[in-house]
Amino acid sequence: MYRAVTQNIEIIALPLYAPERSAPEEGRYFWTYTIEIVNHGPVQVQLVSRTWKITDASGRVEMVRGPGVVGETPILEPGGSFRYTSGCALTTASGIMSGSYRMVDSNGCAFDAEIPAFSLDSPVERRVLN
Repeated sequence: MYRAVTQNIEIIALPLYAPERSAPEEGRYFWTYTIEIVNHGPVQVQLVSRTWKITDASGRVEMVRGPGVVGETPILEPGGSFRYTSGCALTTASGIMSGSYRMVDSNGCAFDAEIPAFSLDSPVERRVLN
C-alpha cells in the first residue's frame, strides 16, 4: 500500500498483478490498482481531472490526462472518501506509476493532490539486489 497526503487529501494506492489478464510470453503484463481518496479537510472538494505518468522497465514514459476518474468527477465532503479500481497494461514485467488529481474545493481554490508513486511488479521478473 502506498500513501500521500496533499492539503488534507489522502490518496492510498494498492496495485495488484493480474496474471489472468497477462500473457508474459506475448509481452503483455496487466495490473489492477485500487485508489482510495479521503478528504481529511474542513471543506468539500471535487476531483475534476487526473494526470498519470506511467514508466515501464525500459524507461518508456506514457502520460495520461483526462477528466475525472472512471467516468466520474466525485465530490468528497469533509471526512468523506471515494474508492475506485482501474488497470494498467505494460509490455515489460515491471514499471512504476505516479501522478496527481486536480482538486477544486468549495471555495473555488484548485490544487493538485499527489498520487503516490507505486511499483508495478510481476512475479514473472526475478529481482536482483546489488
